[in-house]
Amino acid sequence: MAQTHELTAVVRERAGKGAARATRRQGLVPGVIYGGKMEPQLVSVEYKVLMKEVETGHFLSTMYSLKVGDETVQVLPRDIQFEPVRDFIIHVDFLRVVKGSHITVEVPVLFINEEASPGIKRGGVLNIVRHEIELDCPADSIPEEITIDLTGTNIGDSIHISAVQLPEGAKPTITDRDFTIATIAAPAVLREGDDEAGAEGGEAAAS
Repeated sequence: MAQTHELTAVVRERAGKGAARATRRQGLVPGVIYGGKMEPQLVSVEYKVLMKEVETGHFLSTMYSLKVGDETVQVLPRDIQFEPVRDFIIHVDFLRVVKGSHITVEVPVLFINEEASPGIKRGGVLNIVRHEIELDCPADSIPEEITIDLTGTNIGDSIHISAVQLPEGAKPTITDRDFTIATIAAPAVLREGDDEAGAEGGEAAAS
């Protein structure tokens, strides 16, 4: 399960574009905490600290104990906005996590044991169709990643969601089909050889 990290925020007194710009000039990122059947709370987080968390690549699927003054709130980041030209963070949204709640979140896929795949050993290529899987899961039990074992996979094999052991309480949001996560594709040289053989066979048949 995903580890809970700690983060500190301070209360913002004013909303609006002018107040947000003033917050950013202080090296802070304006944000809001919402949900949990409570009023939204305006906060700000230190830019350098927030950017370090974002750069992990798991920010939007990580649970945080957010300390705001004397209070600590369990939150999950739900949105982060960037300034389109200079690409720096301008706003962040946090969702309050209450006991028993479920949430939709994209969880990264981790592939292991490529060296134990006969297909990859023969030159096959792991073709990743989905780098992340969108899950509905308990808000306090978000998996850090979905691990897929490639042991025994061969060229031409496909890995579908039905073959993946998901954590208890988690289920994919796509329920109308057994979608593909990855395939083991034939090596490029082998594919080119098949194409050439097919072309020669066609020419022989025509002559």
